Amino acid sequence: MDDLNGFNDFVRILLASGFSMGGGDDEGIYAIVGYDWLNVPPGSPIVWHTGNQETDPWEWRIRVLSERGDIAYAKCFFKKSGYITQEFYPYFLALRRVGRELEDEYADGLIGQRSKRIYETIKAHGELPLHDIKTLGGFGRNEKSRFDAALTDLQMRLYITICGTHRKTNAMGEAYGWNSTVFSTTERFWEHTDVFDRASKLTEADAYAAIQERALRLNPAADEKKLRKFAYGR
Repeated sequence: MDDLNGFNDFVRILLASGFSMGGGDDEGIYAIVGYDWLNVPPGSPIVWHTGNQETDPWEWRIRVLSERGDIAYAKCFFKKSGYITQEFYPYFLALRRVGRELEDEYADGLIGQRSKRIYETIKAHGELPLHDIKTLGGFGRNEKSRFDAALTDLQMRLYITICGTHRKTNAMGEAYGWNSTVFSTTERFWEHTDVFDRASKLTEADAYAAIQERALRLNPAADEKKLRKFAYGR
């Protein structure tokens, strides 16, 4: 793979790759940058958690969302973070949603009540930071683990995706505290593209073949069983 020296290199490589795990390749598929911030290779400018917008991969996940419209980032692989480009998103959509809406899967018992509540809360407001999803959706502190699991499940099924970050504000409009992750439906995220139209025209076989071919080109040693889980999300 080409040299990786900063954010622009990362974007260039990602667009050529089509997808990448977000923080290392412990699943044996493919990641542009490893999560090896305690053992940075000599001379490498890439270091995690420095806050440097150009050389800290932790900062890149939000930069791609705020500066571009052709890259999605969310917990979309093995319940872990990952990137999918606009070019490859239809292939994953075709495998994970098969043209179905959330209401269809809920009616069939494939989506839980909490997932449905989260999705409907986000959909009703366009996009929402995490703390507002909890408040507006009526989730209490005792539901944290089940809320987190439902939120991840919706990302894995490609019903919602991360679209940025937002800080809480006080009564005087002043920001405070840590940034909160903002979510939208995937339909809203890709609304000005042909992503869903392309997905609707794909067969399952063609969608999987495209992902498989690209993944094996990026990592010829990828295990087939792991690769199917990577593609289908289950």
